[in-house]
Amino acid sequence: MIYLDGDIQVYENIDHLFDLPDGYFYAVMDCFCEKTWNHTPQYKIGYCQQCPEKNQWAKRELGEPPALYFNAGMFVFEPGLDTYEDLLRTLKVTPPTPFAEQDFLNMYFKKIYRPIPLVYNLVLAMLWRHPENVELDKVKVVHYCAAGSKPWRYTGKEANMEREDIKMLVNKWWDIYKDGSLDYKKPEAESDLVSLKPFINALTEAGRVKYVTAPSAA
Repeated sequence: MIYLDGDIQVYENIDHLFDLPDGYFYAVMDCFCEKTWNHTPQYKIGYCQQCPEKNQWAKRELGEPPALYFNAGMFVFEPGLDTYEDLLRTLKVTPPTPFAEQDFLNMYFKKIYRPIPLVYNLVLAMLWRHPENVELDKVKVVHYCAAGSKPWRYTGKEANMEREDIKMLVNKWWDIYKDGSLDYKKPEAESDLVSLKPFINALTEAGRVKYVTAPSAA
């Protein structure tokens, strides 16, 4: 499956990601440069996995460098009941962390995580933190997660929101929203309906979903 946060817009077909080899967790590496990371040693020493050569990890003082860390707003993974049940068991004994489910998923899938190019999840802070890594005309998926960047409440007053590339991406989101040709249309023939039976059967097999509350990472 391909998971997408609600503040993400897909601008080009990414179906080919379904063909990635099974057994791994695919996502785009995150950036540690924004103030939301000021509780971490990465931020405090100016280390970012997007440009590890700029400020290298202080191995002598801090030990081994941290594992690669992904942004969980978009990921590719083949789910299963065994994984689902183990996730719930692990969550019950895992203390809350600042980035909630994102930290948890990074911890849980650390050994099978494989990075994919940032064109599949452009976190907007990359535009001013690591512009050398961004080819905007090739980006397929945009993540409107920077403060003030949500198109439906955009004012342009927050830091970096006056940038022309941000304005362009906000307008691009609205173009999609207003495009009536993309609105859902009820199938005319019963044969066009997608059968929900396999999905319902899977939910029945899984049983009632239990959950553990955690602070929001948004």
